[in-house]
Amino acid sequence: MSPATTTPPGARSTIAAATEVTVRPHAEHCPEGLQFAARPGRKLVDELLQAGIAIEHACEKVGACATCHVHVRSGGEALTPADDEEEDQLDDAWGVDAQSRLACCVKVRGAALVIELPRYTKNHAREKQASAPVTLSAPRAASRPRG
Repeated sequence: MSPATTTPPGARSTIAAATEVTVRPHAEHCPEGLQFAARPGRKLVDELLQAGIAIEHACEKVGACATCHVHVRSGGEALTPADDEEEDQLDDAWGVDAQSRLACCVKVRGAALVIELPRYTKNHAREKQASAPVTLSAPRAASRPRG
């Protein structure tokens, strides 16, 4: 049996509490919706991916494409504030509202969070995996002239 750990009076705990994230249902990414515990200090996009939500991130999570756009429906105080670069990228996202954020630009901190994934993203070039495997035929052998 291990001894209980307590924080002395007046001292601050160095262990941050996890942030409860609720993702509202989305037809493609999470039809039933999802709740999970996110680790404070981590990018929201990384926590969504870790939880199994295949959120788009065409720029590899550097804030240059706006494909990881999310709507923060409650708990915006649980995220770091938007900077000018994020605001500029949001100008290019589809379906932006006053609660829009880029999941790759914000870090989770504090209170519970409710987000909604937009129905569409601006990523026109996204390729879907083929439903049937592609079969390549072998090259034909060169024929030699007879005679």
